[in-house]
Amino acid sequence: MYSFEPNEEQQMLVDAVGKYAANDLRPAAHEAEESRELPKKLISKGWEIGLLQASTPEAYGGFGERSAVTGVLAVEEMAFGDLAGAYAVMTPSLFATPILLAGSEEQKKQYLPEVVGSDWRPYTAALIEFAFDFDASALRTSATLEGGEYVLNGEKAYVPFAKDAEAILVYASLDGQTQGFIIPKGAAGLAVSEEREKLLGLNALPLYRVKLDGVRVPVSNRLGGEAGHDFEPILASMRLASAAAALGVAKASFEYATNYAKERQAFGVKIAQKQAIAFMLAEMATEIEAIRLLTWEAAWKLDTGKADAATEAYLAATGAADMAMMVTDRGVQVLGGHGYIREHPVELFMRNGRGFAMLTGLAIV
Repeated sequence: MYSFEPNEEQQMLVDAVGKYAANDLRPAAHEAEESRELPKKLISKGWEIGLLQASTPEAYGGFGERSAVTGVLAVEEMAFGDLAGAYAVMTPSLFATPILLAGSEEQKKQYLPEVVGSDWRPYTAALIEFAFDFDASALRTSATLEGGEYVLNGEKAYVPFAKDAEAILVYASLDGQTQGFIIPKGAAGLAVSEEREKLLGLNALPLYRVKLDGVRVPVSNRLGGEAGHDFEPILASMRLASAAAALGVAKASFEYATNYAKERQAFGVKIAQKQAIAFMLAEMATEIEAIRLLTWEAAWKLDTGKADAATEAYLAATGAADMAMMVTDRGVQVLGGHGYIREHPVELFMRNGRGFAMLTGLAIV
């Protein structure tokens, strides 16, 4: 049986993340969104908390052990502050965590100390493709084995920090299976778009298109080495991160709307006392709690190796996407006309909330 009480180490980490989210990310979120730029000092401060380092064993440069449960607790707290800032801080995890989960021993020793043992640097990963029928388990980006090397062709979308990336973990279809390939900076045939993606939300996070035209990598750069890897646990970890981030954004919208409703008066009473508003807030709280429990259980199943962990992670991610859209939309409604004003963060929460249905792969736990 599992517990709903975080252990001492988890609580310390979550508390540190929560303080950073409230004191640093949230105050900077509006300006970062408007200027389309996150201050480097802000990202570095989040990196210094050590989320990735705490998930990496000492043998590879870290100081802890990976736990999906700890990961979802931390991601929710960080996304509560600002989603773009949270994704920026966690971008190196997109590269390092799959190596920790599925990399060969040589890959772990070569790359993990380099990523976790230094200041924040833009190591990233490319999963999403610009296709209406995108399926992470049936990618259009291809990898073929030619003359002792893998040759990659295709196009990726929404790759964070791709323009300045030290290395990119690119996912491609090899004989019908999704596999990861480590592509170093400056590889021939790798082209990053000059312009950033223009989206409804997440404008502070630099996202790029990446084209692969005959990019050649040695067999040793295949995630897991020549034998490859099982993609399912990696995808499940991405889905759990997405669910946790959705919880953070939804919680932020709910708390802001609740506080507003307790202060705003209409016809001589606080609007929180109006039945329509009270019922709306209650429904928001109920949906958040339901998805949080589903996400925690899925993370626990992933940590303990339960057979249905991947299915539970999928349910958590899809449920969280719907929940985030409902809650953030209601957050705007509670504020009425003020909800449409950019000085209130609920409109940003709603714009960011829309992306969870399509942006799995921007974070991993």
